[in-house]
Parts: sequence; C-alpha cells; structure tokens
Amino acid sequence: MTRINLLLLLAVIGSSLVLIRSAYDSRRLFAEIHRTELEASRLEGEYKRLEAERQAQATSLRVERTAREKLAMRTVTPAVTMYVVDPAASSPTGVLR
Repeated sequence: MTRINLLLLLAVIGSSLVLIRSAYDSRRLFAEIHRTELEASRLEGEYKRLEAERQAQATSLRVERTAREKLAMRTVTPAVTMYVVDPAASSPTGVLR
C-alpha cells in the first residue's frame, strides 16, 4: 500500500510542477503579446505621422520652391526658350553634305 501512496504522491508532485510551469509560460507569453501590441501601436502612429509628413513634403508648391532654391531652376517662358535647328532635318534629302 505504501508503494501506491508513494507513486501517487510522485504523480501529484509531477503534475503540479507541470501545471506551475504551464502557468508561468502562459503569463510570460501574455506579457510578450502585450508588449508586442504596444510596439505595433507605436509603430502605427509613427507610420501615420511619417505618411502625413511625406504628403506635406510632396505638394507641388514645395517641389517648385525646392527646384527654384536648391536647383536654380526657373519656369519656362518664351524669353528664355532656345530653339535648336537640326541641319539634317532641314536638308532636302535628309543627309548632310
């Protein structure tokens, strides 16, 4: 009878250790999921902020101002337009001589 009692005691102790380990793993995983959800929420907010900033940077007025200031570009007017004549196109046979 003492063998059965000893065997049952070992089974109860073993199953309680497995239960404790399972509960610990469950709590650890839940905490990790919570941290990951917080990180995802933070990244989503940062993505929205960056997307709004990108849209603000891509307005046509800002692009035009940047082109004028940094690249020294200007708008096309007939006064600054240069026409190039292609001699090959103006010859009657299309071949230069």
